[in-house]
Amino acid sequence: MSERKTITPAHRYRNNDKLVGIGNRFWNMSEEHGVAGIVGDLNDGVLRTADGHEFVNFTVCSYLDLDTHPKVIDGAVDSLRRFGVLDHCIPRTRVQTPVLLELEDSLGELFGAEVVTAISTAAASTGLLPLIASGHLGNGVRPLMVFDKNAHVSLANAKPTCADETEVVTSRHHDLDFLEDMCRTYERVCYVVDGSDSLGGYAPVRELAELQDKYNMMVFYDDSHSLSAYGRRGIGYVRSHSPALDQRTVTVATLSKGFGAGGTAILLDGYPKETRRIIERFAGPLGYSQKMNAAAVGAAMASAEIHRTEELTELQNRLYANIALFDSLLATEQSGSTYPIRVVPMSDDTVIDGAQRVFAAGFYVSPVFFPIVARGTAGLRAMLRAGQTEEQIRRLCEVLVEAGARPPTALPEPVAP
Repeated sequence: MSERKTITPAHRYRNNDKLVGIGNRFWNMSEEHGVAGIVGDLNDGVLRTADGHEFVNFTVCSYLDLDTHPKVIDGAVDSLRRFGVLDHCIPRTRVQTPVLLELEDSLGELFGAEVVTAISTAAASTGLLPLIASGHLGNGVRPLMVFDKNAHVSLANAKPTCADETEVVTSRHHDLDFLEDMCRTYERVCYVVDGSDSLGGYAPVRELAELQDKYNMMVFYDDSHSLSAYGRRGIGYVRSHSPALDQRTVTVATLSKGFGAGGTAILLDGYPKETRRIIERFAGPLGYSQKMNAAAVGAAMASAEIHRTEELTELQNRLYANIALFDSLLATEQSGSTYPIRVVPMSDDTVIDGAQRVFAAGFYVSPVFFPIVARGTAGLRAMLRAGQTEEQIRRLCEVLVEAGARPPTALPEPVAP
């Protein structure tokens, strides 16, 4: 019997040996020390574990607390009763109830874009990026796909499938010089990047628009962390700042973070109606029998109505006030911005202990470490929300300082929304 072959992986676009081998050690440590895998019941903004420990969760992406808004919850329930089905499980290309079309019309008016919904941003990106790579979503030219090194995993996971359609490279974080070099070299380039990072900060949208104008470069943004929390009517950072809102810019943004509902909005500008059919039929998960269910749609419809009122502005202002308060008490790289995420620097050796001390004091901030962040840049991620009280923020910052965080040497200059 001949010797069986073994497989040597190419690791061109991902490396699970490295990912699991290094990252799992920190995850195991987090669980062993009680700062991951926590189970608790939520009541009036406070979580309680089975052993009675109560804590305020400072690692929630619902920046405006719309996920607990009575109108959003009622919207989900009313939608279920109206349509009489949770999920009509068939691809929308074959049969669909009017529920998704009503939501897409509402979101289209709200954001000033052509909107296609999806069950998640991961599903949306998984389906859309290969269509861009093949030139079917764009101008027909197969672009060089440049993935930002820090692009969220929901984006980076599309590298192998894109590589079956075109060439794929990875750039350093927000490396504009590299992008321009690629634009000079290739007929078409598509840059894949977070419009708002999960670890704090925004993409250089205006500078990227200059490259779009100069070289017809395409940009694919995931702007999930700024939707609702930023911009008039909550349109997000990209749509508030990019002058290139046409076929050169495609944005995906979840409706389950700041928007407080569920699912995802794909925001398109300048594409013909036929493009929608291509997306619905050939964008992978978007063509399957997986779509936003009636409850998620009803919640999103209710949230969209709140976005059209002054209540949204009031919630945004409360969020910005809480961010400014946090920055006055602790120093982070994100200080001075209106971005709702702060990463409090810690070392690999102290980050788990720091998270444990904070949790014992009645707060949860998530420890982040490689591969979530670059090696040597571990920290405690805190997310500010409109509904947090001044007392909660002040006490959290006191505990973080006790755990090794540093207060600011001077108050940061606030950045206007």
